[in-house]
Amino acid sequence: MEYLNEMKLEFLSRSENEAFARAAVAAFAAQLDPTVEELTEIKTAVSEAVSNAVIHGYGHETGRVTVEVKLTKDRKVIFSVTDDGVGIENIEQAREPLYTSKADEERSGMGFTVMESFTDRMEVTSAPGEGTRVVMMKQLDSAYEL
Repeated sequence: MEYLNEMKLEFLSRSENEAFARAAVAAFAAQLDPTVEELTEIKTAVSEAVSNAVIHGYGHETGRVTVEVKLTKDRKVIFSVTDDGVGIENIEQAREPLYTSKADEERSGMGFTVMESFTDRMEVTSAPGEGTRVVMMKQLDSAYEL
């Protein structure tokens, strides 16, 4: 697939970098002239994915989070968040609403549910000790032509 544009950023797994990732992805996706609602949905999905990488992927350890964004001519925003953290033992269980591996930290367990509800497609790949990669796709309103 040929992309209209793409970018990649990498940062330390610090909670304050979630806002940076959210803003950077929104600014990059703005090239496709999304609606305010579409942009808000993308920003929310990115926030959830980065927060999951920081909190669940690394916990109290410091690692790296990578965010990649690709824009297509048919107005798709494809974005991924990857960490090299602890990984997920049971992806199906982790995707269940209200499930959290950090119940003692008052987590809602809605991260994957939120990501799925604000995107058109989401794929999670992970293995214990090998990290996690979440790839999401948002199809923007096709009423606009580039």
